[in-house]
Amino acid sequence: MKIFANALEPNQQVQTTFLVLNKDVRQKKTGEPYLSLVLGDKTGDIDAKMWDGVADIVDTFERNDYVKIRGQATVYQNKLQLRVDRLQRADEREIEPADYFPASKRDRDEMYAELMGYIETMRNPHLKALLESFFADPEIARRYKTAPAAKSIHHAWIGGLIEHVLSLMTLARFTARHYPEVDEDLLLTGVVLHDIGKIYELTYDRGFGYSDEGQLIGHIVIALRMIDEKARQIPGFPPKMKLLVEHLVASHHGELEYGSPKVPCFLEAMLLHHLDNLDSKMETVRTIVARDAMLEGNFTGYAPSLERSLLKKDRFLAEEQVVPPAPKPAPAKTGKSGVPTTGSLFGDKLISALGDEK
Repeated sequence: MKIFANALEPNQQVQTTFLVLNKDVRQKKTGEPYLSLVLGDKTGDIDAKMWDGVADIVDTFERNDYVKIRGQATVYQNKLQLRVDRLQRADEREIEPADYFPASKRDRDEMYAELMGYIETMRNPHLKALLESFFADPEIARRYKTAPAAKSIHHAWIGGLIEHVLSLMTLARFTARHYPEVDEDLLLTGVVLHDIGKIYELTYDRGFGYSDEGQLIGHIVIALRMIDEKARQIPGFPPKMKLLVEHLVASHHGELEYGSPKVPCFLEAMLLHHLDNLDSKMETVRTIVARDAMLEGNFTGYAPSLERSLLKKDRFLAEEQVVPPAPKPAPAKTGKSGVPTTGSLFGDKLISALGDEK
C-alpha cells in the first residue's frame, strides 16, 4: 500500500515507494559512503539518508527512478527525514504515475478557458493579437497549461504555471483599477508572458528539473526570443509597444541579483514585479507550513528560500487555553431581621449569638 510523503509521522515504520528526485553519494567520517536522497510523490518530498549497505545498491538506481524503501521516519533539526534501511529499484509496471506527480487541484482545461476569457476582454488590439498568436500555437497551449511555475519554490506542480498566472490576473485587475494610471492591458500582457519561457526551461516528465536550454539561457531569455518571433508575425505591431512588453518580462524578478537583466522602470513593470513576488511568497509560505504540519512545535524548520522559520499559526492559536471567568458567589441568605442565615438551625443560632455579643 502506498504511503504518501505528507502522511508520514515521526517514528513511523515505513515501507512504500517513492520517486527519486535527487541522489547524492557522500562520505562518513570513517570514509565509508552513505546516500543522501530526496524522495517524493504527488504530496511533496522528504529528505532521506541511507547509512549502511550503500556499496551494494548505489549503482542499481538513478535520479528519476522509482524505488521501494523500508525504513523509519525520524526528526532531524525539527524537520522530518527518512532513515532508509533497505532500498531497491521498483518495477515500473507496478507504479501508478499519478501517485508521484503533484498537480493542480483545479482542472487544467477549465483554467485555460478562464485565461482565454481574460484575453478576450482586452481592448488593445495589438496586445490582444500578440497573446492570441501565442495560444494559436497548439504546442505552446499544451505546454502552458501543463508546466509547473517552478522546480521547487512555488506552484511546483503540473498546471502550476497557469494557476499562478490566473492568481496574478486577479491581483493585476484589482490593483490596476486602484491605480488609474496603470495600463491594464499592458499589465495583463506582462502577467501572461512573464514566465512563458518556463514551458521550455523546465522538464516534468518524471521529477521536475531543467532542460539543457533552461540551464544555458533561462526562462527570461527564452521568453524574449518567443516575444520577438511572435511580434514579427503580426503586421504593424508597434515597435515601442514591443519594447515595453519585453521590459516587463526582462525586469519581473525586480533585482539584478535575482536574475533580471534590468530593474523595473515604469509603472506596469514595477507592479508586475511586486505582484509576482507577492503571489510566489504567499504560496511558498502556505506550502512550507502545510508540509511541516506533522512535526511538533509552533515553528517550521528553517526555510532557505525565505531565510526564516515560519509560525504554524493555527497550531499556535489552538494551544491558547480560554479560562472561563470564576462563578460569582451566591448572595447570602438573610432572615426576617436582615441577619444572614446559613440554612441550618445550629448555624443560624450561632450567627445570632455572635451578633448579640457586638
